[in-house]
Amino acid sequence: MDELNTLQEKKSKRKLALLGLLFLFILLGWGAVKLGLAYNTIEVNTAKENGFWNRVATILTFSQAQEEPTPTPEENRTDILVLGMRGLDDPDAEQGGLLTDTILLFSHNKQTNKSAIVSIPRDLYINIGGKMDKANTGYEKGLAKKDGLGYSRRIFSNLTGVHIDNVVVFDFSSFKTIIDDLGGIDIHLEKPFEENDQWGNSFYIPAGENHLNGETALYYVRSRYSTNDFDRSRRQQQVIMAIKDKVMKLNYISDPIKTLEIINSIRKNITTDLNIFDSKTIINLAKQVNNSQPAQFVMSTENLLYQSIENKVYILLPKGDDYGDIRKMFKEIVE
Repeated sequence: MDELNTLQEKKSKRKLALLGLLFLFILLGWGAVKLGLAYNTIEVNTAKENGFWNRVATILTFSQAQEEPTPTPEENRTDILVLGMRGLDDPDAEQGGLLTDTILLFSHNKQTNKSAIVSIPRDLYINIGGKMDKANTGYEKGLAKKDGLGYSRRIFSNLTGVHIDNVVVFDFSSFKTIIDDLGGIDIHLEKPFEENDQWGNSFYIPAGENHLNGETALYYVRSRYSTNDFDRSRRQQQVIMAIKDKVMKLNYISDPIKTLEIINSIRKNITTDLNIFDSKTIINLAKQVNNSQPAQFVMSTENLLYQSIENKVYILLPKGDDYGDIRKMFKEIVE
């Protein structure tokens, strides 16, 4: 009986590590992990999608861009792209429901056991289908070609210079749902956070330890009027790590029903090309990532970028107008 309990405890710990990684995958760049449950990705409603595109008045189209060689996969490295969008059900969907205002790349090198989370600004001017445009339009344009995931993988592989293995897409309503299903998250603020303009009334979180529900966390990661997009990216990474920490505290044995509810919430609220049933590699990776603390990096005007205006539109460009330093950063960050 003791041996049976020990075996069950080991399995529970492994599942807990995998569920923690699942949340990290979804919101940082991994997306899925082996779980003994059926999995269904979100299917985009074609009629709804076409209707949205028929209502789009203009799409930014700029100068021709030179296509870089497609990066080749690396045996010891995994890179997964995470895209967060407002969603077609958002009240302001007409103004950009399919634009991915959250763009994250999560990288792991199993040889060095280093992991990293990099936030890519939505306003970064990149090559999309041979023309320059803002990074947050890539997934939307891919959907117009009936290939949102594959199209995004190609354009961001071109930007970063690394082979992106998989893509995970979520909308902000699912972000809120997952946090509420977890019972909220805990974050620490060195100073108070206040947003007075964006939401129609004052939004305030005091300094110190704070417990956030899904709605409060969503306001926190989407607020940008009082600061800027770069600070918003840092808050997104903070909340994502808080989600991971909360998941790792779950107890499968004492509350299996709650655990299943959370897993079902995840599988209903993401779109991904990850095959979670072919997961031997992911399981091994989970053990490694769980023992490492990902480095966190936000691309900004403080490091690799500068601000500019193109056709009266605000954009970000690489310093020196050379994307080589960006590719070098992505290449070396987990080496």
